[in-house]
Amino acid sequence: MTLPLEGMLVVSVEQAVAAPLASMRLADAGARVIKVERPEGDFARGYDHVVKCLCSYFVSLNRGKESITLDVKNAGDAALLHRMLARADVYIQNLAPGAAARAGFGSAELRACYSRLVTCDISGYGEDGPYAEMKAYDFLVQCEAGLTSVTGTPTERARVGVSIADLGAGLNAYAGILEALLQRGRTGMGSGVAVSLFDSVADLMNHPYLHQVYAGKPPARAGLSHPTIGPYGAYKVGDGKEIVIAIQNEREFARFCAEILADEALARDARFANHPARVANRPALDALILAAFAKHDVASLSAKLSAAGIAFGRLNGVDGLASHPQLRRLTVGSEKGPIDLIAPPVRWSEMRPAPKPIPALAEHAAALRAEFGTA
Repeated sequence: MTLPLEGMLVVSVEQAVAAPLASMRLADAGARVIKVERPEGDFARGYDHVVKCLCSYFVSLNRGKESITLDVKNAGDAALLHRMLARADVYIQNLAPGAAARAGFGSAELRACYSRLVTCDISGYGEDGPYAEMKAYDFLVQCEAGLTSVTGTPTERARVGVSIADLGAGLNAYAGILEALLQRGRTGMGSGVAVSLFDSVADLMNHPYLHQVYAGKPPARAGLSHPTIGPYGAYKVGDGKEIVIAIQNEREFARFCAEILADEALARDARFANHPARVANRPALDALILAAFAKHDVASLSAKLSAAGIAFGRLNGVDGLASHPQLRRLTVGSEKGPIDLIAPPVRWSEMRPAPKPIPALAEHAAALRAEFGTA
C-alpha cells in the first residue's frame, strides 16, 4: 500500500526526544526522514545502554530514519545541508535556543529561500519572552509549569515518570506539521510551526489552572486517588494485591453500593450523595470499600466488578505492561539485530509495511553525500 506521506522528504536537525518523536511519526507515515546529527552523534544515543548495548531512548524514537553527521560550521557541510533542504518538504530543528539561526538555518530565512518548505522549531519556552534563552529539560519544565504540584502524594510532589514535556511537544509538533502540509496542499506555500515544551505541558494543565483561577486553589495531590472524584483509586484486596476502581456517575455508585458493598442504602447516605461529598468523606468510604474488598482475591473481585459493570483495573508495574495480553508490539531492525518495541497507538484498516530500521550513527552518510552531491 502507499503510505500517506510517501514521496515527502523530511530533514531533521534533531537531538534528544521531542524532535526525534515528531520525525519518527512522519517516517511511520511514509516520509523519508534524514536525521542530521552532530559529529559526535545525537547525545540521546548515550543516555543508557540497556537495549543490546543501545540506548532505550534512542531505540524508542528513531526507527525508519537515515543518519548523517554534519558540522554546520564547516562550509562544505553547511552547503550540503542547504542542498538537502532545497529538495525537502519539512525541516525540523530542536537545537539550543538561537543555535539554528546563528548557524544560518533559521526557519524564517529558509522559508524565504524555499517557498514550499514547512518548518518546525521545537524549543523549551518559545522564541520570545523572558524565558526564551533558558535551557529547558523535561524535569525543569514539569516543575516550571506546575505539573509536579498536582502529581504525587498529599505530602510529596513527584515528577511524571516519563518525559511528558518532550513527548507532548513531539506529538504537538507532528500534528502541527501535518496541518501545515495540508495547508500547503491548498496554497502551494510552506509555513512555520513552532512548539515549546512549556506550552505543551501548560496545555495539559488547563483543568488545574481553571481550579486555581476560578476557585482560588488547585486540586489537591491525591496519590493514586482522584482529587475531585470518588471512589476513584487503588484499594488492597484480601490476597494482599491491589485493584483500582473508577466511579464516574451516580448510577454507577448506586450499583457499586448494592452489588459490591452489599448495602444499597449507602447511595442515599448524605456523606456519599455526590462526588464532592464522597471526596470530603473519603476516609469513611474507603474503610467500607476496604472491608468489602478484603473478602476477595483479585480474581474473584475482578469477576464481581465486571458483572456489576464497574470500571476497574489491576495495579500493574512495567513488568505487567510487558506481559499484558492487550499489548501490541512491533519488531524493528538495528545495528545490533531485531528489537521489540511497543507498537504505535493508531491502528489502520489496511496492513502497513514493517518500519525501517533504527540507524547506526552516520550509517547513510556516504550514500547521502553521493546523492546530494556538490554545488
